[in-house]
Amino acid sequence: MSQQKKYYIIAGEASGDLHGGNLIHAVKQQDPDADIRCWGGDKMQAAGGILVKHYRDLAFMGFIEVVRNLGTILKNLKFCKQDILAFKPDVLVLIDYPGFNLRIAQWAKEQQIKVVYYISPQVWAWKENRVKMMKQCIDEMIVILPFEKAYFKEKWNWDVTYVGHPLIEEIARKRAVGSDLVITDAAGNENNEPVIALLPGSRKQEIEKNYRLCLK
Repeated sequence: MSQQKKYYIIAGEASGDLHGGNLIHAVKQQDPDADIRCWGGDKMQAAGGILVKHYRDLAFMGFIEVVRNLGTILKNLKFCKQDILAFKPDVLVLIDYPGFNLRIAQWAKEQQIKVVYYISPQVWAWKENRVKMMKQCIDEMIVILPFEKAYFKEKWNWDVTYVGHPLIEEIARKRAVGSDLVITDAAGNENNEPVIALLPGSRKQEIEKNYRLCLK
C-alpha cells in the first residue's frame, strides 16, 4: 500500500486562492487521497485543502502598511515554518506572493523540503537580482506567461516549466457552464471585437486605489 502524499500550499491573495483552488482540484483528481494543508482562502478550502490561514490576514500592500504590520508578518512567517515542520510535507507549493513565499522558499531549502513555485514573481519587470537566489532554493519553477520560459533559459540558464495562464481556463470553464460572462460595449451591446482589460488588482487596497483610475 502506497503512502499518502502530503502537500503544503501557500497563497497570499485572492488570485492565488483562485489558482490554488484549481490546483487542489487537479491534485485530487490525480491523487484522491492526497493530504493537503494550505494558506489561502475559501476556494482552496472548498477544493479539499485544510485551511491554516486565510489570505485576508496576509495581504499587506505598500511600504507604510508593511511597516505598520511588520510584527504580524514576522509572526506569520514564524508560525508558517513551525506548521510546515510539524506537517512534514512531501512537497511545498508556493503560489506567487513573493514577499512572503521567497522567504519561505529559502528556509525550506535549508530544511531539505522540495519546493515548487507556481506563478513566478515578475522578476523580468523588477528586482531581477532575485533570480540567483530563486535558482538556489526552488526545485521547480512553473510559469504562466509564454515569454517567461525563454527569459529564464536565455538569461539565467534555468529550465522552467510553462503551463499557460490559469485565467484562460477559468474563462473557458465559465463559458462552458453557461455563465453570464459576456463582453459588451458602452451601450450594452454584445461585442465580439478584441478587448483590452484594465484590472485594478485582487487586493482590497489595490482596488480602492486603482479602480477610479481604470475608469478614466
